[in-house]
Amino acid sequence: MAFGWIEEQARARHRAGLVRRLSPRPAASPLLDLASNDYLGLARHPEVTEGAARAARTWGGGATGSRLVTGTTELHAELERELAAFCGFEAALVFSSGYAANLAAVTALGPHGSLVVSDAGNHASLIDGCRLARGETQVVGHADPKAVRKALATHEGAAIVVSDTVFSVDGDRAPLGQLAEVCRERGAGLVVDDAHGLGVLGEGGRGTAQATGLAGAPDVVATATLSKSLGSQGGVVLGPARVIDHLVNAARTFIFDTGLAPAAAGAALAALRLLGREPERAVRAREVAEELHARLTAAGLEAVRPDAAVVSVRAPSPEQAVRWAADCRTAGLAVGCFRPPSVPDGISRLRLTARADLSGAEIAHAVRVIGETRP
Repeated sequence: MAFGWIEEQARARHRAGLVRRLSPRPAASPLLDLASNDYLGLARHPEVTEGAARAARTWGGGATGSRLVTGTTELHAELERELAAFCGFEAALVFSSGYAANLAAVTALGPHGSLVVSDAGNHASLIDGCRLARGETQVVGHADPKAVRKALATHEGAAIVVSDTVFSVDGDRAPLGQLAEVCRERGAGLVVDDAHGLGVLGEGGRGTAQATGLAGAPDVVATATLSKSLGSQGGVVLGPARVIDHLVNAARTFIFDTGLAPAAAGAALAALRLLGREPERAVRAREVAEELHARLTAAGLEAVRPDAAVVSVRAPSPEQAVRWAADCRTAGLAVGCFRPPSVPDGISRLRLTARADLSGAEIAHAVRVIGETRP
């Protein structure tokens, strides 16, 4: 029978406690949200929603085609110029999602004959980019520059090192300065995914590359999503102009995908300008993360110290993590739940988002709920 194997896989997921289900949320949820990636609280900001609406009224509901045909509007070009200037890079290229941006960067910069060195803790989009790239991929230990150096030493020729800047599971930062040093020893490029750094780290939220002095370097490329700190949707690749020109001509997720919807571009541009005027939002997101961590550990919970705005709390098992998250929801708190295969080390977690618009009372309430519902 066609697709008969699906039932056995479904049974295996059920036995392992790894069944996932969609849970549509209402427009106005009564839950205190520590599950989304709306780090700066901009997704519903009036300026951002008006930016989306104005763009839709001006340009229509969709981009109408791929970027190289009819899908590039003046709004897309404006967003790219301002993203590049804000983050400190020479040029930028906007994609329909952060996932598509990562696939583009890795596949276009890891051609046949090259070496792609990938951190074991990288996001699935970077992993899939490595799988699709025609170069050879070597996966190295998490946040281990020595392992990267050893891998690069095995190859003569073009190479890139691929890493998240802030890892999505525990919220820890990659040692970007050391990775850049290792890359420069071997003439390799550094490609970093700043999905969880843009809007949170760097001066006024300008990103992890800016925070480490790597923004605008000729051998550094950064990707990011517009769906987290900027409260919109889409992705971007930032880097030297010659790299961006190469992506326009070689990146399949750019050439063959419909362009980012104008409403998403308008929302992202409005959020970017708002962040430029209110850089304290980035500072506040980090402060909330630190306060969450301090209160959670004081309550006896095993929480990982955050390097940005992600705070994770270890759970005893996948089943208990799911129940814990469900009990939090029943008590009025939405939290993320990460379990295998989403976590590379096999340890299940509650994942909390430190949002810049959380009050002290909301932080205290969230910690109290998590403590009272612990397995």
